[in-house]
Amino acid sequence: MSPIGKLEFVFLLLLLFIVVFGFLARRIGTPYAIVMVIGGFLISLVPGIPKITLNPDVVFLVVLPPLLYAAAWTTSWRDFRYNLVSISLLAFGLVGFTVAVVAVVAPRIFDGFDWRLGVVLGAVVAPTDAIAATSIARRVGLPRRLVDILEGESLINDATGLLALQFGTAMVVESRVPTVLNGLSTLVWLTAGGIMLGLLVGWVVDWIERQINDAPIEITLSILVPYAAYLAAEAVHASGVLAVVACGLFLARRSARFFSPSVRIQIWSVWESLNFVLNGFVFVLIGLQLPSIRASIGGHNPWELLAGAGVFTAILIAVRLVWVYPAATLAWVLRTHAMHQREKRPNLRGVFVLGWTGMRGVVSLAAALALPAILPDGNPFPQRNVIVFLTFSVIFATLVLQGVTLPRLIRALRLAGTAGGNCEEIEARRIVLDAAVDYLKDASAQDTGSADVYADLIRHYEERLATIRPEGDGGQDATKHDRYVELSLEALRVERDTAIALRDEGRISDEVLRHIERELDLNQTRLDGAGEA
Repeated sequence: MSPIGKLEFVFLLLLLFIVVFGFLARRIGTPYAIVMVIGGFLISLVPGIPKITLNPDVVFLVVLPPLLYAAAWTTSWRDFRYNLVSISLLAFGLVGFTVAVVAVVAPRIFDGFDWRLGVVLGAVVAPTDAIAATSIARRVGLPRRLVDILEGESLINDATGLLALQFGTAMVVESRVPTVLNGLSTLVWLTAGGIMLGLLVGWVVDWIERQINDAPIEITLSILVPYAAYLAAEAVHASGVLAVVACGLFLARRSARFFSPSVRIQIWSVWESLNFVLNGFVFVLIGLQLPSIRASIGGHNPWELLAGAGVFTAILIAVRLVWVYPAATLAWVLRTHAMHQREKRPNLRGVFVLGWTGMRGVVSLAAALALPAILPDGNPFPQRNVIVFLTFSVIFATLVLQGVTLPRLIRALRLAGTAGGNCEEIEARRIVLDAAVDYLKDASAQDTGSADVYADLIRHYEERLATIRPEGDGGQDATKHDRYVELSLEALRVERDTAIALRDEGRISDEVLRHIERELDLNQTRLDGAGEA
């Protein structure tokens, strides 16, 4: 088989795994990230499966930017800004604390490690993974506020982790210890430079978007944007991660005004599919790395390494749990006294869950694989294969162990269903519909010639208002709301069946059917959302 043929076969094989494992995850009610990692791991044990090696350049340059962009796009800037103190204590403070602890304990656990290699290992495994967080946290019933903090942390802690890795690698490769001033100046430029470039790219895209209204062009542009922000920042040695996050947060807020309704529907559909495929791609690839990683440690005792990896993973979990309690208290003090936010004292059960959600992902593995194989003097990078093995073990253990136990933990601590987002949505729907009714009533007074049209529209909006369930009222209005949604969905089903029958009888074309279906799909999507609310 030619190289192109092999590449096509591997690509199709990966897509098949993603589809099968995604379907299985839905059937068993488990976050698909966990199923795909386990599935990739089991598939790698099957004889004859092609060896698929994870290329770190593919992860950093091809996969990571759109996934970060999608995660930033769905992050609420209001909630991100509100929780910034808590997020910063995790994204910056916890990363530094983890690196320091690993630098101390690694030489005591693993032969051949010194504190410099401990810094490298700690920097690789310190950041939680944005992909893992956004793939699991929303699906396991975490309270909304905890999800906001977790996602915010995982979006920006890659910058501090990669900075620490840069310093640790320099200490090993160049045998020098960076100064505190050098470290601070680099951190400031990584952060400030990345954010400024991300906002600059976002501003340019915002201007371009206002000049066009063409779905294929805008969808293509949206896919180009994260790569442009990432590469622009990396070209000047700033943080590509923060550039993509800043660009995504900025454009997400602006998109409400520059996307037309039809473009917004299409672009969400494309990105939902792209996000699923890329997420599946990286999680399956993590599991498939077992053969190459196992071969790389052939000169070591595997049982000793497994035991050491178990101890090391337990230490990392403990480090996060130890940090989150004082950090939560400090964040509460700063937010209530310095920022005058009305925050309750930290809920210890919620803090424990936040500490238990430190899943690692493909970024950590890519960072380990990106370590140089050879030093400038020609000697191999010390303990590189062991670092890769330990990173793989931590990723697998945290994704599977913590991911699988997280729903049970949330239920045991009685934290499920405390997000409270529906009340805010229902109130927003009330205000929006009230504004529309007020506008129509005022306009009808000026346009007496269309009184019957206004009356019909006003009655339609008032009926929708009447079906919105009042907060805390679960009685007659709730029943009316449910019945309204049920009957509306039944009417849509009749419309759809009739349209399909007309097509089957040859009375309308497939194109006409697609136009009718689109309108029916939009109405059903609105009703499905109303039913969930």
